[in-house]
Amino acid sequence: MNEFNYHSLAIVVAALLVAALVTMVTMPLVRLLAVKLGAIDMPGIKGTDSERHLHTNPTPRMGGLAIFLGFCTAFAMFLHLNQRLTAMMIGALIIVIVGMIDDCRGLSAGIKFIFQIIAATIAVMGGSVIRYFGVPSFISETGHFNLGILAVPVSVFWIVLITNAVNLIDGLDGLAAGVSAISSVCLVIISLGYSDMTVAVLCAALAGGCIGFLPFNVSPARIFMGDTGATFIGFILAVASIQGLFKMYALISFAVPFCTLGLPIFDVCFAVISRVSHGENPMKADRKHVHYRLMDMGLTKQQTVAVLYIISALLGVSAVLLSTSDSGRFLPLILAFALLGWAAYTFYRHRKAYLKGDFRPNRGGKAPDVRIPSQKRDEDGHQS
Repeated sequence: MNEFNYHSLAIVVAALLVAALVTMVTMPLVRLLAVKLGAIDMPGIKGTDSERHLHTNPTPRMGGLAIFLGFCTAFAMFLHLNQRLTAMMIGALIIVIVGMIDDCRGLSAGIKFIFQIIAATIAVMGGSVIRYFGVPSFISETGHFNLGILAVPVSVFWIVLITNAVNLIDGLDGLAAGVSAISSVCLVIISLGYSDMTVAVLCAALAGGCIGFLPFNVSPARIFMGDTGATFIGFILAVASIQGLFKMYALISFAVPFCTLGLPIFDVCFAVISRVSHGENPMKADRKHVHYRLMDMGLTKQQTVAVLYIISALLGVSAVLLSTSDSGRFLPLILAFALLGWAAYTFYRHRKAYLKGDFRPNRGGKAPDVRIPSQKRDEDGHQS
């Protein structure tokens, strides 16, 4: 990694602050626009597709438009257009327009998916391509694997995957914005370490937009980011990771973007696998996401968001450590993080049995089947 540059840091901080300020200033106007256009998210109604919704009052969505405006302002002030950035912004504009239409009138998953592929293809054709990633020496003597003709489809797949991953974790107040802000800040740190100012400013502007949005989105939320914001954030994170993280030749470079965006990636993969294994449509909305499952275990909405913030932060720290020149020495620490998380999850899941001292193996050597009593629904209609 290169020497620290305070001038670069000042530019990055300025981009973050500008994006946050513009997002906060424009949010009330966007909220009024959302109400006027009918972009309202209704409370969950039992027996309908909206049953998974946890809010109890009609809430405007399309708040992502303010994030987009904040991002674009910082982008215009601190970056100069080139082929890659122009293609990225064209793709982002398509994503935002489709998101606004979906928030106002609703679109099928298939139509949104087609436009996501189009937007991703435009970005890839502009130069945001994953051409190689680091691999062990026994796979390639050069230390990296060249994707060759697979570069374009793999890059499009990556962008569409992250675009939808961020959208799918947008299920609790403040969750998607907070997790995205954490991931963006980690990308800023990594990019500054490699003197990649373009990616650093992009991610700083995105982080600023998310931070500026959070005061309006923390529980109880006054506005949701909707598909307008969630898909836009995912799209920018995906393209930024291609322009920055996948360029590193280091052995561990392939793991860095997966750590940085680990929580959204895990959630979308877990949800899709769960749906497919039950013979369901992988694009169908349901309650199989990690935040719903944590709530079904007994956590409140606020506790669930806090837990996922911590997990995202730990994954981000792991990505930053892995991006250093001496990343090998940090692998034990990262494994320790993973083991600690697994232990905490196991303890919480079986906490009642542990506290009572009843968590003993049976004669067959297996742990007893400890089941937590089903959660009662609180006055708002959701499990707590």
